Amino acid sequence: MARMKQLVIVSGKGGTGKTTVAGAFLKLSGAKAYADCDVDAPNLHLIIHHPVEPARMDYYGMPKAVINPEVCTACGRCAQNCRFHAILPDEGKYRVDPYACEGCGVCTAVCCVGAVGLRPSVSGFLQLYSDSLGVFSTAQLKTGAGATGLLVTQVKRLMRGNVKPGTTFAVADGSPGIGCPVIASLNGADLALIVTEPSLSGLSDLARIVKTAETLRVQTAVCVNKYDIDPGITEKIRSFCDANELPFVGCIPFDPEAVAAVNAGETIVERDCPSGTAVREVFQNTMRLLETALV
Repeated sequence: MARMKQLVIVSGKGGTGKTTVAGAFLKLSGAKAYADCDVDAPNLHLIIHHPVEPARMDYYGMPKAVINPEVCTACGRCAQNCRFHAILPDEGKYRVDPYACEGCGVCTAVCCVGAVGLRPSVSGFLQLYSDSLGVFSTAQLKTGAGATGLLVTQVKRLMRGNVKPGTTFAVADGSPGIGCPVIASLNGADLALIVTEPSLSGLSDLARIVKTAETLRVQTAVCVNKYDIDPGITEKIRSFCDANELPFVGCIPFDPEAVAAVNAGETIVERDCPSGTAVREVFQNTMRLLETALV
């Protein structure tokens, strides 16, 4: 049985059109396994629709401190030693602000009467869509919750653990940025397609995400979305790719029809439009690279 190859689509900075490209790739490939790793603001489900309701599972991230008011003597040691200012006075006792608590456990160590403990805390939820079309794994953090890298890892694990027999290809819509969620998105990928834009921040973040992928030994390719809004920076991106021996797989023009497609809950390849035509070439070039990607 062939090993399932994984393509992750990342961007460095947000707002480059990464999810738009990911949705197009899913339509063109007919992939039977895919994941949305942007757990802070998942939106792939808005353009890739499943006819079934997802199975939903609570996600437990970092534990949170809890104070038992029946035991608390209001000595204040926990509040004095909390560097996150998460412990507040409350009717002659103390309580924990769960949004400020980082679960470090200092309060449990300094409490002389054992009134403070760490308890599992629901930090978000995972969702799995599974039907004859394949599996789609996604998740969403609660407001103010952390540990996004851990949740991204769970999203990918959930996808891999539920793939249908014979599935040979998976697509992950990666997290934006270059932090822990992106590292978790890239981990285990055979190829990372970096979607960038012709702006100074786009070029800067492209260099940062390339370095991150190199550290993880993940092969990368680059495409430019909305390339025609600044042809000069697009050429700088091409030059950067040439200088760093990075495959450049194509350009996608700025296209009002792309905005209209997304607003209608469609992918850009479901319309006869310039961006849809261009992304087909990007897809073909990327898939040829994936076929030969190092494993």
